[in-house]
Amino acid sequence: MPFRTTVITGATSGIGKETAFALAKKDHALYLLVRNVQKGEELKKEIVSQTGNRSIFVIHCDLADMQTVKQAADELKGKLFAINVLINNAGGINFKREESKDGIELTFAMNHLGHFLLTMSLMPLLQKGQARVINVSSEAHKMARPELLKDVQYKQDYSAWKAYGLAKLCNIYFAKALNEKYGQTGVTAYALHPGIVQSDFWGSMSGFGKVLKILASPFMITPRQGAQTSIYLAGEIKLNPKLSGQYFKNSQVAKPTLAAQNVSARNKLWQISEQLVAPFL
Repeated sequence: MPFRTTVITGATSGIGKETAFALAKKDHALYLLVRNVQKGEELKKEIVSQTGNRSIFVIHCDLADMQTVKQAADELKGKLFAINVLINNAGGINFKREESKDGIELTFAMNHLGHFLLTMSLMPLLQKGQARVINVSSEAHKMARPELLKDVQYKQDYSAWKAYGLAKLCNIYFAKALNEKYGQTGVTAYALHPGIVQSDFWGSMSGFGKVLKILASPFMITPRQGAQTSIYLAGEIKLNPKLSGQYFKNSQVAKPTLAAQNVSARNKLWQISEQLVAPFL
């Protein structure tokens, strides 16, 4: 029988896929929250075939569509008593400003807000499971400043990289805030940088993004290498809970920017996030 129940977003490609395979081998029961159910079912068959772990389940969830996030959370609450690990892995970048069907700037919605709603909706199960919440962030957070929270919708002067950097900064703020607000209930939270990974993330890039890919190519690692910190945080039995709220790189605590340690910005993000997801909670 699996010893841990793990929920992961964005598992159909890249580091999410590698993380799912590794945890399946460790006998985790996996709930794959996916935008494309067909890809999710194909991944499920692949995992079962290669690992022998049959406790793999697929649930539809589009992180840019808050209604589907709520529906996925409700489905999990109907199936499970507790969750031990939640990996907020899915993400992406948009090179032109777009809004989700809920009217939220798309980069912010799919990298942060959808995960915020998912995590808060699942909090009773996370508390029962003394869960670890793992947010896949990025060194791209270094491009962001707390003052960008004044316009998370980027209605003025949209920049793809600044929007992405802000979303990754939000992943760190969210982990720290979860530790502060729920640490005493047994929930721990972590943010991480996976490395510069050769993955589908780079597929649609043009202009500056394509130049950046060329420059970064010599330093890129494989998705399997990039998944190692996620796997460590999800699977390490002896992980010290006192490290909750920290930012990790190469499976070790790393120091994020001073901006990532801004308490007032962290609190402001929580307030903004609560207001935006209030209709769905």
